[in-house]
Amino acid sequence: MNDSLRGKIEEIIGKINTVDLLVEQGCTSEVRKIETIKGLYLLKSAFKEKYRMWLKEEARILENINIEKQIPVPDYYGFIEDDNSSNLIVSFENGTTLTTALREAKSLTERKSLIKSFGLFLHQFHEKEPIKVLEQKNDWLERQLVKAQYYVENGQTEGSKELLNQLIARKPFSVKQTMIHGDCTTDNVLVKNGEVKLFIDIAGMTVGDPRYDISLAISDFVDDPELLNTFYDGYIRYRVSSEEFHYFNDGLYEFF
Repeated sequence: MNDSLRGKIEEIIGKINTVDLLVEQGCTSEVRKIETIKGLYLLKSAFKEKYRMWLKEEARILENINIEKQIPVPDYYGFIEDDNSSNLIVSFENGTTLTTALREAKSLTERKSLIKSFGLFLHQFHEKEPIKVLEQKNDWLERQLVKAQYYVENGQTEGSKELLNQLIARKPFSVKQTMIHGDCTTDNVLVKNGEVKLFIDIAGMTVGDPRYDISLAISDFVDDPELLNTFYDGYIRYRVSSEEFHYFNDGLYEFF
C-alpha cells in the first residue's frame, strides 16, 4: 500500500493502526483487514483490468444495496481508483466462509446443518421481490454469453470458443428471473453462529437465472446424495436437473 492510497483510505475511515493481509481470501483481488481508530474494515484491491471492472461493479452494487437495506451484505464505505489499482472499502464482518466452516465441521450432523442453512438462506433470497437497483432490461443469460464472447476474444478466460458455441446452441428453457448472487459458491457466503448469514463478493449480483446460483451452490457436494438432499431441505423452491447443473456450473461458469 503506497502513501497516496493510505492517505485516501484514512480520509474515509480514519487513521490506520494495523493492516493484515488475509491470505485465504481473494482469488481476483488482494484482501486486507484494516484496524483504524474507528473500527475494523476490509480493503479489497484489484490490479488486472478485468478484475478492476468487477470490483468497480461490486462497489456500485454495494453502495446501492446499502441504501435499500434489504439484502445481507457488508457495509459500503468507499471506492478508490488510481492508475494501477482499484480499491473497495467495506465493513469487516466477523464470521467464516462456508467453505472453511464445512472443512472444520466436527461431524456429519454439523455439516448437514450448515448446508441446510445455506439452502434456506439462498431460498429466502430468491423469494424476495427484486429491488430496482438490480434490475436489468436485457435477458441475463444473453448478457452473460455476450460477456463470455468478449472474454474469449480478448484472452481473458479459460473457457473455449467451442464451449461457448455449445452453450449458445443449447440454452435451457426460461424460468422466472429472481435476484441472484452471481457467484454463489461456498466461498462467497459467511457463517455466523452456525448459520449462513451474509453474502460477500457480490460483483455479479443482479436479476437473473436462479439456476445459476443453485448450480454453483451445490457444486462441492453434488455427488453426495445425502448432502445434496440436505441442501434441498432448505432450498425448496426448485431443484436443478443434471443437465441444468452441467450447463451452468461446468459450462457458463468456465468463463467467469
